[in-house]
Amino acid sequence: MTSLFDLSGRNALVTGGSKGLGLAMARALAQAGASVAIAARHAGELEAALPAILDGTVARGAWLVADMAHRDEVEGLARKAALALGPIDILVNNAGINRVSPIDAVRDADWDEVLAVNLTAPMILSRALAGPMKQRGWGRIIHISSVFGQVSRGGRNAYSASKAGLIGLTHSMALELAPHGVTVNAILPGPFETPMTDSMHPDPSAKQWFTGRVPMGRWGRPEELVGPLVLAR
Repeated sequence: MTSLFDLSGRNALVTGGSKGLGLAMARALAQAGASVAIAARHAGELEAALPAILDGTVARGAWLVADMAHRDEVEGLARKAALALGPIDILVNNAGINRVSPIDAVRDADWDEVLAVNLTAPMILSRALAGPMKQRGWGRIIHISSVFGQVSRGGRNAYSASKAGLIGLTHSMALELAPHGVTVNAILPGPFETPMTDSMHPDPSAKQWFTGRVPMGRWGRPEELVGPLVLAR
């Protein structure tokens, strides 16, 4: 059974990999033997995160600065990741943003940015990396959607639309790529304690709406996936 999770010799790219769920998933991939490139907007956060991801493993790693809201940077990221590690076998489209607003006050700039990061960037990276995966006959693409892709709450218009769109993209890609040995899946996390959710809910009482809908009565914690993560200072 252990070999089922042996990713030795594989190369992975994780967007939004400097913190939260992305960091935990990058760490899990490294623990399974994969070399990992993490991407995010801030060099300092990436530089601090990579040693924690690779600690105690034999995996190689790289960090790459890219803003998922900008198409040219996303396209460049696919090339840079392959140059840093070699052919990318595993893509985790984790980077995401949220802008909360009632529908009659949604700003065009917010709508465009949320869809660019949450939906268009995963498409661009998948488009760039799926072809080489098909040629090699093996690949894994994982889209991090959200429970808000299936349910929602007032004010989450752009976010829910983007995450529902990501589920639709997953369905189509999975059917298309499966015959070539490339699997495509979406994960729909519920509420997790991450920097993004902390910034959106600074008042603990504001989390109660979500907590009351979780059977365990609490939010998830990324470190539960891989154990404690200690970032360099």
